[in-house]
Amino acid sequence: MRVALSSDHRGFAAKQKIVLLLQQLGHEVKDFGCDSMASCDYPDHGLRAAESISVGQADAGIMICGTGIGMSITANKVRGVRAALCHDELTAEMSRRHNDANVLCLPGDLLGDELIKRVVDVWLNTKFEGGRHRRRLEKIAHYETNGRG
Repeated sequence: MRVALSSDHRGFAAKQKIVLLLQQLGHEVKDFGCDSMASCDYPDHGLRAAESISVGQADAGIMICGTGIGMSITANKVRGVRAALCHDELTAEMSRRHNDANVLCLPGDLLGDELIKRVVDVWLNTKFEGGRHRRRLEKIAHYETNGRG
């Protein structure tokens, strides 16, 4: 799988560990920064990663900032992106099973290394259920493309 990664300075350390994990699992990693712990703005990196998913250059994304909220808001502004902020294995699983999330947003300041590894593993390995959930996603996609009405 081609996975786009991005973070701000507060998510940088977690992102570096996730890069190694993904590579060990055999995934192709596309790192959109940031490249250090120097202060930066999360939209600068998050939008580039989300765009890569929107245009099909990446299959999925993982984005990390201090709380995960900023990256989640940013990613969800990009057409075709369904970003979910997850704090544990259950939210990661449900974001995939019911919402077919293609971006996992993580709070770098709030989760330890082992929990992040478990959340990423569950998220990568959970499949979308389809069925009634597909109908709901189609409604969102319709609005995203056509707006009201």
